[in-house]
Amino acid sequence: MKLFVPSNKIKLILVFLLIFLGIGSVVYNQYLVSKILEQERASVELWTKGIEFNSQPVNEQATTMLLKAIYILQTIEEVPDSVITLIEEADAARSSNDFVTKEIILQDRFRIPTILIDSSDVILASRNIDSLRLATPENREELVRELKSLNTPISFVYGDEKRQITQFVYYGESPTVQMLRYFPYIQILLLGLLLGIGYTTYRSITRSEQSNLWVGMAKEAAHQLGTPISSLYGWLQLLKDEYRYEETAVNIANEIEKDIQRLRGVAERFGKIGSEPELRKMEIGPLLEQVVVYMERRLPRLGKAIEVRKNLQAQAVVRANPELLQWAIENLVKNAMDSLRGKEETAYISVISKVQEGEVIIDIEDSGSGIDIKNVKNIFKPGFSTKKRGWGLGLSLTKRIIEEYHKGSIFVLRSELNEGTTMRITLKVQKKEEEVYPMIDQSPV
Repeated sequence: MKLFVPSNKIKLILVFLLIFLGIGSVVYNQYLVSKILEQERASVELWTKGIEFNSQPVNEQATTMLLKAIYILQTIEEVPDSVITLIEEADAARSSNDFVTKEIILQDRFRIPTILIDSSDVILASRNIDSLRLATPENREELVRELKSLNTPISFVYGDEKRQITQFVYYGESPTVQMLRYFPYIQILLLGLLLGIGYTTYRSITRSEQSNLWVGMAKEAAHQLGTPISSLYGWLQLLKDEYRYEETAVNIANEIEKDIQRLRGVAERFGKIGSEPELRKMEIGPLLEQVVVYMERRLPRLGKAIEVRKNLQAQAVVRANPELLQWAIENLVKNAMDSLRGKEETAYISVISKVQEGEVIIDIEDSGSGIDIKNVKNIFKPGFSTKKRGWGLGLSLTKRIIEEYHKGSIFVLRSELNEGTTMRITLKVQKKEEEVYPMIDQSPV
């Protein structure tokens, strides 16, 4: 049973949102680029027409004749200066085409790299081209090849009826277009970064809310258990006083007292969740021994032969809260026992401890059903459980006890379907000092 809705749907929504925004950005950017390219081609075409107009023989002849007329009139003293000035103004008016070509067309805002070449690919004129690209024949040939590959050339013909020459204008892309082509990728990267931050923030808030919920539930359970446990102690004492001379009743009362003690220990464990536990130096060996002995008594309830293997070699001191650490290991052993249900052949549970490189290593192994590889990364998440009636609390609390409270680590060392699972806990070894707290047996005999 899964108490919380998994975050896969949220991941899919964010991924689809990123894809939608990315595609929209690329499409709109391509639209903008195409419009700018249309304007740039119009600008180059206008520049080409200006060159074509100035190159016509009639225009060149008119300019030459006007200059000659001005020179001849200046040599004749009888011609007034006003006539010469009038002719100069006419020539200046005719040269307005040069002004349009050089000032309006050439000084366009896009700074489009453009070259004028003849039929032999010789560069006759250029604009917005780095001088280094025109310095050597090799550079010029490379420049011509590059611009030819970018845009369709604009051609024009000039000359008289006897001789006509075809020339070509090739042009590239302005810096504005070049930057716009990279903009969608930058935008997608930024969107991905923002969505990642948003998702991480959401996950952090969700985990915090889940953690607070578990803590609240645990403390409330401990509080609710306190009253009936105290009441049971009172009723138990009355029972002992009333039937103190009957051996059977006394034995039953003693067993009930053990169960109540166990129930009180469970309530104390829940009460410690969410609070900073008191850690003290203690031997790890007796604690593990106590857990294994207690859990062995539960095995007959499964109704089949189960071998319990233990190899508790670790003789080391750790900083621990005995109630919480014992609870964490019991949860792992209990999960190992649950995984053996349905196994027809002889099954086993193994608890092994050893000291290695300054750490106590505790392995809880079983020959049970194993964990599906797709669930390995989820088993410690609050609310995740593969059991039909599971709440998904045991392993999440175990992880919190080991990693947050005891600064150790817990992980799946090995797991194979229908072969079994090995869970590993590591705790840092502490230096043994003069005062080491003994392990008090709190489990029922």
